[in-house]
Amino acid sequence: MASKLKLQERAQRRERRKYKIRKTVNGTSERPRLVVFRSNTGVYGQLIDDSKGFTLAAASSRGITGGKKSDLAKQAGATIAQKAIEKGIKSVVFDRNGYLYHGRVKAFAEGAREGGLKF
Repeated sequence: MASKLKLQERAQRRERRKYKIRKTVNGTSERPRLVVFRSNTGVYGQLIDDSKGFTLAAASSRGITGGKKSDLAKQAGATIAQKAIEKGIKSVVFDRNGYLYHGRVKAFAEGAREGGLKF
C-alpha cells in the first residue's frame, strides 16, 4: 500500500494538472464543458456552461449495475450523450479534470463519442 506522503504527492500532481487545464478549457452555451469526475466507486459527468455558471446535464455510473468499472463508465458516457442530444447539444469541450486519459476516463469519453457527442 502506498504511504500517506505518496498519496499526497499524487493528489498534488493531479491538482496542478487540473489548474493548468482549466486555464485554457472553457465551456459556453453553444459548446459546454463536459467534465468527468472519477471516484473509487463510480464515474460522474456534467455538462457545464461556464459563462452562466450553470449545469446543463449530469450522469453517473451509480445507477448502472453489472460489468467492470470501465464498462459502467462507458455506459455513463452514453447516458450523458443522450441527455445532451435531447437538449440540442452536439459538440462539447472535454475536461478530464486532471485525470490521465486512461482507463475509466477514456471509457467515459468513448461512450460519449459513441452516443453522438463531438469533441
